[in-house]
Amino acid sequence: MQLTLPLFELQDGPSTVPVSPLVPPPGLPRSLVPPPPDRIEFVRTPRARRYILRIRPDGTLRVTVPRWGSKREARDFVARQGRWIARERQRVLQEHGCREWQDGSEIWLRGEQVRVTVTAVADGLTISYGDRQVSARNGDAIRTAIEQDLRTLARQELEPRLRELAAEHDLRPGRVSIRNQRSRWGSCAREGNIALNFRLVQMPAAIRDYVLLHELMHLRQQNHSRRFWRLVEQVCPGFKDAEQWLRVQGKALF
Repeated sequence: MQLTLPLFELQDGPSTVPVSPLVPPPGLPRSLVPPPPDRIEFVRTPRARRYILRIRPDGTLRVTVPRWGSKREARDFVARQGRWIARERQRVLQEHGCREWQDGSEIWLRGEQVRVTVTAVADGLTISYGDRQVSARNGDAIRTAIEQDLRTLARQELEPRLRELAAEHDLRPGRVSIRNQRSRWGSCAREGNIALNFRLVQMPAAIRDYVLLHELMHLRQQNHSRRFWRLVEQVCPGFKDAEQWLRVQGKALF
């Protein structure tokens, strides 16, 4: 199960397939069409009444398949929507494309907005933000250098905190990985392995802990049923406030 952004979703048996080239919308030169995504994710949802196509912020496609549907019909549905997919992917990628950071930019770090300071030194650049400092070469992208440092920070802080929370609730997660996910905050596999978005270190501690607890509760309930949300509320009574923060402020982390 996974915690997606900006909303939480129920998933049942996702699978992926290669993507065929998409037909560009009328009047749009093929050279301007964003390259096709490297996968389509098919998710069967018992409550769905029809096939639904969603373009994620990273440009990948998610197809909701109703209980009565089939993978073949879902692929046909995607093929028929080729022009819409190309047009919508361009819009989504433009809307969610990464903003570059520069000297003076304000970014999130551990729940606070801090200013980025870039200083030229003899052998390149020194980049400071909050209590962090990184070095970069002349010409390097400031955002790339900072996000590499954030990944390092995430590896140092997120797994120890996850295991601390797990011990408090008598849970034993498997392997923990830190990833650069653009469509989810975390995920928990059925075998107990947990993946976490490195951007969690940019959030306030209470929001970060909610995401960690959300994934840990999937060790007890591998779905988003009412029973699952009762478990979440027991360990994180303010989870609805955390959801709201993720919906409103989460986009600023990308």
